[in-house]
Amino acid sequence: MTTRIGLVGAGFIAGRHVDVLTSIEGVTVAGIADPRADRAEVLAARAGAAAYAHWADLLDVERLDALWVCVPPHAHGEVETAAVERGLPLFVEKPLATDLGTAAALADRIDAAGLLTAVGYHWRYLDTLELARELLAGAPARLVLGTWLDRAPRVDWWARQDGSGGQTVEQATHLFDVARVLVGEVEAGWATGSRSPDGPGDILDVCTAALRFDSGAVGSFSNSCLLPRAHRIGVELVAPGLGLWLTEHQLVVTDDDGERVVDRDVDPFEAEDRAFVAAVRGEGDDVRTPYREALRTHRLAVAVATAAADGGTVRL
Repeated sequence: MTTRIGLVGAGFIAGRHVDVLTSIEGVTVAGIADPRADRAEVLAARAGAAAYAHWADLLDVERLDALWVCVPPHAHGEVETAAVERGLPLFVEKPLATDLGTAAALADRIDAAGLLTAVGYHWRYLDTLELARELLAGAPARLVLGTWLDRAPRVDWWARQDGSGGQTVEQATHLFDVARVLVGEVEAGWATGSRSPDGPGDILDVCTAALRFDSGAVGSFSNSCLLPRAHRIGVELVAPGLGLWLTEHQLVVTDDDGERVVDRDVDPFEAEDRAFVAAVRGEGDDVRTPYREALRTHRLAVAVATAAADGGTVRL
């Protein structure tokens, strides 16, 4: 049987998903929709799919088994609602929205429909993340340091607060998600941020937060988009007799035996797509971030971003 996939959005992330999906035996990318017709046509040609100018046309014309939603943060909401109404399994790229209300309402609709979903927190599929979790099982983390020091992506919506929700919501959300996996839930915190004349758009170009976890661990999370290129992106953890530095590409372990570097063996992008296709087919059950679980991370990211804008308490 052929599994027919539709994609909404034809940007960089959608292209990465297309490369994986077209490599899976028995999967057909049937159609791709994007309001920029030129982008839709280019990516559709790459996938051997039909191009659509609007997601409604894609849903009306194509017979789909699942839908990948790869739109900018501000564009979430309507397309997911339409997919829920059709009972279409949904893979949604993070962040879930620019705000909390849109995502919370969608989570309720998805739960009511009993719909199969996954969200693109692809770090959860890192084999190095699993190794970090195993190492921390005997020595829980006491300190967490998350950093996302990078440049601003060159897309027009990213530097607008109403387009992306800001860097904390759009990028640093990965750091919060990893921290939740490895350390647990956040109890309370404080955050602040600012923007400079040299910063892009109207978003905060520097932000830092101090958080306390239910376990008693404490964490510091900082992000900036002022650099000319990616500089330092990852999560550092300190536990009794153990230090870990996790990035998307490797894990550095410091313990009594010295320091060792473990490179990842798994492409997390490929792993998350293959896992969701398997779930859609009823052949697997390795969806690690369904929508309701992703909402917990999104809620934390939005709370930190809101506190940073106000210079105050992180309210969860």
